[in-house]
Amino acid sequence: MRVLSRRPGAQLTPFEFVLIFLIGGVIILTTVSDDHSEINAVCAVITVGLMHRLVSSLAERFPRIGAIVHGIPLVVFENGNWQTGIMQKMRLQETDVMAAARAQGLRALEQVKYAILERNGDISIIKA
Repeated sequence: MRVLSRRPGAQLTPFEFVLIFLIGGVIILTTVSDDHSEINAVCAVITVGLMHRLVSSLAERFPRIGAIVHGIPLVVFENGNWQTGIMQKMRLQETDVMAAARAQGLRALEQVKYAILERNGDISIIKA
């Protein structure tokens, strides 16, 4: 995975986590199935890696593909209003947002102007 991406583990996108499990599954199948060919396993892992590079290049070049593959940031709290539809869809609770606010030293909801659910699942807080 280090060859495919230079980001630390906490910044991996859901797409990259799926990629890690896919590569692990390919390697496991080679070790437990009847076909113990190392060449097949290496070719499969290289193919998955090259497909990742292709999709990443397309996502970088075409923003619409990037939004599909990596997602977009979502505003869940804006100027005192909760975006309940987005929060329900993302299975996010108000307590999760408040925990992120407390991590930045904010004690009250009135101190928060925006709360944004980032692509990697973190919640960014913009102070009022």
